[in-house]
Amino acid sequence: MNFNEFTGEVQHRLELPGTGETVRAIRATLYPLGQRIPAENAADLAASLPMEIKWYLTGAVDEHGQRFDWAEFLDRASEIEGRDKATVAYHTRVIIDLVREQVPGSDFEQLRNQLPESEDTQNWRKLFEVVDAGGWSDAHEAQTGGGPQPERQ
Repeated sequence: MNFNEFTGEVQHRLELPGTGETVRAIRATLYPLGQRIPAENAADLAASLPMEIKWYLTGAVDEHGQRFDWAEFLDRASEIEGRDKATVAYHTRVIIDLVREQVPGSDFEQLRNQLPESEDTQNWRKLFEVVDAGGWSDAHEAQTGGGPQPERQ
């Protein structure tokens, strides 16, 4: 998938009006993620992404391996994207699902292993909610009422 295809897919999934908003949402997700995970893991994850996208995980990041939780991640992403945390949380989940579709499974598992999934404030499981729900297409179908519908009486 090239840059235009990747950004087009994000724009479609998030129903964003333009490329600028789309690129900002991608950067808001990947830049703080690149700050959080070790440099070698960021490079592995980025290797299968378009060059312009991988930059947010690797080249743009001054310091990898920072220790912060999901709440701090949302703060950082919200500041970059310029949107409220609830919107940004949804955007990050959808973008991470697209990243999952693009990278080898072992690299994605490596990402998950870098982020603690627990019941406290470190709970990075929230980042993977769309992935864990079966991916964007399944989550979108459930959200929009796709699939078989019960007959109305």
